[in-house]
Amino acid sequence: MKSKHVAVLLGGFSSERPVSLSSGKACADALEKEGYQVTRVDVSRDVGSVLAELRPDVAFNALHGPFGEDGTIQGILEYLAIPYTHSGVLASALAMNKEQAKKIAKSVGIPVAESKVVNRFAIQNKHPMKPPYVVKPVNEGSSFGVVIVHEGQSHPPQVIGSSDWKYGDTVMVERYVHGRELTCAVMGDVALGVCEIIPTGHSFYDYDSKYVAGGSKHECPAKISPNIYQKIQTLTLKAHQAIGCRGVSRSDFRYDDRHSENGEIVWLEINTQPGMTPTSLVPEIAAQAGHSFGDLLSWMVEDASCLR
Repeated sequence: MKSKHVAVLLGGFSSERPVSLSSGKACADALEKEGYQVTRVDVSRDVGSVLAELRPDVAFNALHGPFGEDGTIQGILEYLAIPYTHSGVLASALAMNKEQAKKIAKSVGIPVAESKVVNRFAIQNKHPMKPPYVVKPVNEGSSFGVVIVHEGQSHPPQVIGSSDWKYGDTVMVERYVHGRELTCAVMGDVALGVCEIIPTGHSFYDYDSKYVAGGSKHECPAKISPNIYQKIQTLTLKAHQAIGCRGVSRSDFRYDDRHSENGEIVWLEINTQPGMTPTSLVPEIAAQAGHSFGDLLSWMVEDASCLR
């Protein structure tokens, strides 16, 4: 029934607000073209009362970052009994916390990189592990706050302990995995295609690579052997199910094939609120599987529920 009233939740107040505004606009415009009645809700602290008054049939969650994908907005929607898209309270909270997500992935046999969680001030003067390694906030997305410490670097990155750091005091230090950046999306209970991300002019898939036009090249489908392709799909679906995700998710991997074709595959993280901007990966992967942007969003609206 395309006459459903859909509230598209966008914007918000996390560091990923610009991405969410872009995702939300693209989704709202496409859902209107699909025949839905759409209300755009720029989320602020009074979102509960706004939605209670609006009473939409479905909330399409296009928020990114803390509050939008850590179980908080999901809890508000559960309380208001408004069916919503993407993952539920627990899965969202687990996936957003990189340490907990990795523990769950590892427990079901998904290969992850060695890592430790430390206070950022504890690593100001001494390397927490032998370089190369990556320092990343435990609860951020879109590569915000990610710092790569290269081989031979004499000191830990000073920015981590500076007053300019705004990503919390708890950080994850993770062994740097060489290789190619691969990603795979899940839609319902089906793993879609595998895509390779090739940053252009960037050392890794950072914020600009993700969201600035021309920041990266996407090879969909990825040019890898069929057995590696299938293995990535299997691991992606396994992570989605182990963490308890619903709707659409995306898992990111490193694939080091420098020494052999089988190489090393390492799962990095799962994203329960993948970007839906014009340069985003999930719409591109879905299109390759035969789902137009409008079809993908319609499926997500019809899949919406509470108690996810």
